[in-house]
Amino acid sequence: MKVILFGATGMVGQGVLRECLLDRDVERVLAVGRSSSGVRHDKFGELILSDLMNYSSVENQLLGYDACFFCLGVTSAGKSEQDYSRVTYELTIAAAQTLAKLNPKMTFIYVSGTGTDSTERGRMMWARVKGKTENELMRMFPNAYTFRPGYIQPLHGIRTKTAWYSVFYAVLAPIYPVLRRLIPKYVTTTEEVGKAMLEVTKHGYPKKILESPDITAAGSEK
Repeated sequence: MKVILFGATGMVGQGVLRECLLDRDVERVLAVGRSSSGVRHDKFGELILSDLMNYSSVENQLLGYDACFFCLGVTSAGKSEQDYSRVTYELTIAAAQTLAKLNPKMTFIYVSGTGTDSTERGRMMWARVKGKTENELMRMFPNAYTFRPGYIQPLHGIRTKTAWYSVFYAVLAPIYPVLRRLIPKYVTTTEEVGKAMLEVTKHGYPKKILESPDITAAGSEK
């Protein structure tokens, strides 16, 4: 299996990359992004692009892949709907359009978030934009899935690039087992997200939209 990964330098992407490199069924991982992840591995490669809206010059490097794990994401805090849409909807769809043309049968998994608004008409701006993105991807790929995790606990030394998030995760790490027991519907881990993506790619899933319990269940499959 050959995988394209967007967001390899982010917290979720780091976790997904780790699981891909550990999985014996994964032959190749190509990380696409604006900066290098610094990872060195026999089955890992990188495609560094300054413009993630235009893939016309690198289409030949994106052919022949079985899955795309799209883990790019930014906070909506302080952004207008136009600005947030550009980096959430437009950037995602630009990549997806190219991949749908080159690899129409590929599995495309998009990391969204709990509370996303599939109607595209709710009060929360970020939820509408995420919902619009999900809906468009579902139209483009027969094998599209959306992951809507709630709280994700980073494992195996994985860290977020956002300073105050790091403090948040460090504080919650010791009580994560308690959270897991108290609110299992809203928590998962970077390991489970990565394993779930691989499981869904290999064997599919009954739902197109996976919430945290679905992610945990899929990530626990043998």
